[in-house]
Formats: sequence, C-alpha cells, structure tokens
Amino acid sequence: MLNYTSTRDATVRVDGATAVLNGFAPDGGLYVPCELPALSYADMLDLDYAARVTKTLKAFFDFDVSGIAKQAFGAENDPAPTVKVDDNAFVSELWHGKSHSSKDLALAMLPELIRRAKAQKNITSTTLIPIATAGDIGTAAANAFIGADDARLCVFYPLTGMNELQLAELKCLDQSNVTVVGVDSDYDTLQAAVKAALTDGDLIAALGENNIALSSANSVNIGTVVPQIAYYYSAYCDLVNSGEIAAGDKVDFVMSVGNFGGMIAGYYASKMGLPINKLAIAATNFTALIDFINSGGYDINSMSNRPDAPLLGNLERLIFGLSGNDAALTAARMAELENSGRFAVTDDEIHELRNVLAGATADMDDAYDMIFDLFEEYGYLADTHTAAAYSVAVDREFVHPTVVLSIASPYRLAKHVMTALGEKVPTDGVKLMQRMEDVTALPAPEDLIAVYSAKQINNDVIPPQDIIEFLTERYCKN
Repeated sequence: MLNYTSTRDATVRVDGATAVLNGFAPDGGLYVPCELPALSYADMLDLDYAARVTKTLKAFFDFDVSGIAKQAFGAENDPAPTVKVDDNAFVSELWHGKSHSSKDLALAMLPELIRRAKAQKNITSTTLIPIATAGDIGTAAANAFIGADDARLCVFYPLTGMNELQLAELKCLDQSNVTVVGVDSDYDTLQAAVKAALTDGDLIAALGENNIALSSANSVNIGTVVPQIAYYYSAYCDLVNSGEIAAGDKVDFVMSVGNFGGMIAGYYASKMGLPINKLAIAATNFTALIDFINSGGYDINSMSNRPDAPLLGNLERLIFGLSGNDAALTAARMAELENSGRFAVTDDEIHELRNVLAGATADMDDAYDMIFDLFEEYGYLADTHTAAAYSVAVDREFVHPTVVLSIASPYRLAKHVMTALGEKVPTDGVKLMQRMEDVTALPAPEDLIAVYSAKQINNDVIPPQDIIEFLTERYCKN
C-alpha cells in the first residue's frame, strides 16, 4: 500500500484516501508519497486517455478508482490531444474540458475521488471545500462538483487580479451546492485566510457537529496533482504512437509558470521513469522562480513586478524532493518563506534542481509576437500562456522533441489574442468572441459566449478576516 507523509513532519503516515480527504496535512504541510510508484509508459501505449489516467490513479491510490476517468472524460474523448506544429515541436492542448482550461484535467475527477475515499473510510459526512481562486480554478471546480450532493463548494475570489471573463463566470454561477463570495483583498492574503480556515479548530468542531468535514480542492490536494501526471505520460505515448519519437527518446516539456501544479506532476513523472530531458518553465512576471532555478535563492521581494499569487503552493513539494525528503528542513524553509519572502537551497540541491528544471523569462511582448507568428506561419492559435511557453521552446531550439503544455483555450484570453493578431478588440464580450471566430475560424465556445449575457447573482463581498465566520454561519445550524 502506498502511504503518504507530510512535507513538514516525517512522522506522518496516512493512506491515499486520507490524503485526498484532508487536502492539507494537520501541520499545514502537503501530503507527498513516501516513495513514488513505478509506472511504465509502455503499458499505456494502446490505451485511450481515460484508461491512461486510470493506470496513473491506480498506481497512487489503493481505494477503488475504476471508472472515474471514463466518467469524467468519456471513453472516446481525448481532452488532452497532442498537436504537431513543426519538426520536433508539439503542443499538448490541455483545455478541452468544460471550463476550457487545464484545471479541468486536475479537478474533473476530484468529486468522485472524494466520494470513493469516503466510502473506503465509511465516512457519511458532507464534505465542505472552501477554495481561493484568482484564475480558472474556481469555475473548473464548480463544473466538477455539479450534482455532487455529498459535497459543498465555497469559492472565494479576490477583488483584484481577476480578468473580466473569470469574474463573470463566478458571478453567474447558479448551483445549489456552490457558494461564491468576493473577498476585499489580494490573492496572497485570501489564500492565507482560506488555508487558515482549513485548519481552524473551532470551525472544524462546529462543522463536525453538523456532520460536515473540511477538505480542499485547490492545486495542492494530492487528488488534483496525480491526475496531471497522466497528461505527461499520454503526450509521450502520443509521440511514440505517431512515430514522431522512438520509445525511450527523451522529451522536453515547456509550460507557463501558471501551471506550477502541473510542473510538480511532471517532476513526479520524471522521477517515476518517464523519459523527460527537462521541464522548462516560462515566466512572464514570476522572475523569482527563474532566479531560483539559476541561483538556488528564492526571493519574491526581489520582483519589481510582483504577481498576484507570489507564493506557489506546490513549491513546497519541490523543495521537499530536492532536500532528499527532509521534512524538518522543508518546514524551516517554508516558515522562512512565509515570514520573510525568501529562502535558499544548498549547492547539491541546485545541481539536482537543474538536472530536472530549466527556466527563462518571456514577457508579454514575447507572447504577443509568438501568437502572431504561430498563427501566420502555421495557422495555430495560442493563448498568451501557451505563446510564452512556445517562445521559451523556440529559444531552446528544439534540440530534443519538445511538447509545449497549453493550459487555456485562446478564447479565455480573447482580448490578448486579438490584440496580438493586430485586430480590433470589441469592448462587448460577445462581439469580441464572435469577431475572433470570424478572424481565426476557430469556433468560439458557446458556453463562454453565454457567460457575458448571464445574470450576475453572486455579488457578496467580505473582508478576509471574516472567512471563518462566514463559513460558520453559512454551513452550521448550531
């Protein structure tokens, strides 16, 4: 049986069901496998995407996971196709789910994973999942939990850092088991407040009296990380099956820093034997991560253009792995990061880091130029995240076959895409998407168009310090 420990306490031992249900470890750390399982891509070559995901889930979890991926994605549907752009250049489109973002691949199976884990533990309580979002995860989570009558989702979003489409999606959500609340703060403060709520003893006790248990559905829940390992294996299998590479050839994967949870999944895949040469990170305004790869020092205070979410949750799993699974050292470093915004690793750890990761910056101008170039030269339409990653891939010269991970449909960032193409950008969201469809011939998703005309019903705003009180009043009858 595969057990899990905490990144901050080596004495912790829980099974996979407990790790999925708890989300965070009791000490505030993250659950990580005590040792990574073996998983061979050769056993996946003849399988569809859902079956590849199932193999991955079974390698990590000892409770019943059969049929979960098929239920989420369908037997014939490929939500992560690998598209050839040029010689040695490929894009893995991870955005063919309900929310048109890669968050679907991480979250679509989580409600059923939670339900099966509860069945394994004979737990009958309702699961309450408060999440913080400054991007696509809120909508993806809401889509995933539609109809999950044994779960309640409470989505908190900051008043700053959301684009127009993301905000409109959340405000028009109308599901009986989903609550959406604005928080008058930045994302960093919001994320800290939600994490504090997940470990608040009084809240946990009050919810328990109402037969409700807390869990998490954000990018740090191991139940969202493991499914993402599958898309690395699937892309590799696609390249072998299409004859683009020979079995055993090493491949580069390049991704936006916004997909850091996916990066951790790739880190695990490389440690499990998938022939990965490098995982390359493309950063627009997140220069601290690139500096970390180059120097071993991580300092968010050094950034002149500070991102909305400077504290990457899954960074803790990377630090734990680099340290040789040293929980005490990881705990000390995370405390230093939370207190001062910086920490550093040793020379040996830097060497280990560079064996797996590479990184480079690609600013918005680079992304715009690449959107234009990809569309003009290849007829391929990319969003800004994908374009930034592709720009870094170009700089790396495709020495190895290279897969760029595309995390969002171009329509999720339509204003940027149209600007990059040199087209007029209508201020009306519906007209913008219709115009983009006319220009590019890529069909606009009808459900995204509908968001702009939907009634916005979720307009409540609270301060971050009231999150625990809000959850108590909203979900506790006693």
